[in-house]
Amino acid sequence: MTYLIAGLAALLVGISKAGIKGINVFTVTLMVYGFGAKASTGIMLVMLMTGDILATIYYKKNCEWKYLIKFLPAMLVGVLLAVWLGKDISEETFRRWMGVIILLSVVMMWYREYKSEPSFPEGWLFAGTMGIAAGFTTMIGNLAGAFSNIFFLATGLPKKEFIGTAAYLFLIINLFKLPFHAFVWRTITLETLKINAAQTLIIVLGFIIGLRLVDLFKEQAFRKFILIVTAIGAVLIFVK
Repeated sequence: MTYLIAGLAALLVGISKAGIKGINVFTVTLMVYGFGAKASTGIMLVMLMTGDILATIYYKKNCEWKYLIKFLPAMLVGVLLAVWLGKDISEETFRRWMGVIILLSVVMMWYREYKSEPSFPEGWLFAGTMGIAAGFTTMIGNLAGAFSNIFFLATGLPKKEFIGTAAYLFLIINLFKLPFHAFVWRTITLETLKINAAQTLIIVLGFIIGLRLVDLFKEQAFRKFILIVTAIGAVLIFVK
């Protein structure tokens, strides 16, 4: 059963990394059900890195480096904060943190998208706040999407630039997280790597499917889709 869950999660990771942002929340939810909250984060990380490599190759011409550089330093700080706080907390507390983080993210995303004159700024303070939040949440449960989405939506980036910039951002941040998962939290082991190896081709298949789906979304529909799947996933993981 766990391999079936991992396979479905791998397919969703591929689709997500192709550009269908927000669907990753479903992936996190599946992995929590199959492997537990904290243990699932290491397995997910390696899946995500596989997808990151595919995404950066495909969207290599669409990265807006000035936004990535603005966002990345604070995100690294957030990761380090999460490593320290999350090392010794219980499984139940870890899962609750994940649920609360997603629900809070959803509220912020809906506010940003549907308020007639949203008040989110675009300066360094805003980038720093969102970056720390994204770094913290990506380490706790690979859940940075909501906060990074808020930042990139605020910049007004077109769809492909949004996807390409996020792809490079997460490849860098996930590489940074790797030693902490392996040597501090010990959520990456030989056993988890065997699970990851079995899912590699499924991630590639998901990425190909995702590329086809991205082309079907217009800009406005794309942004609404992000919000809807994030909201549904948040409720599912919180009530588990």
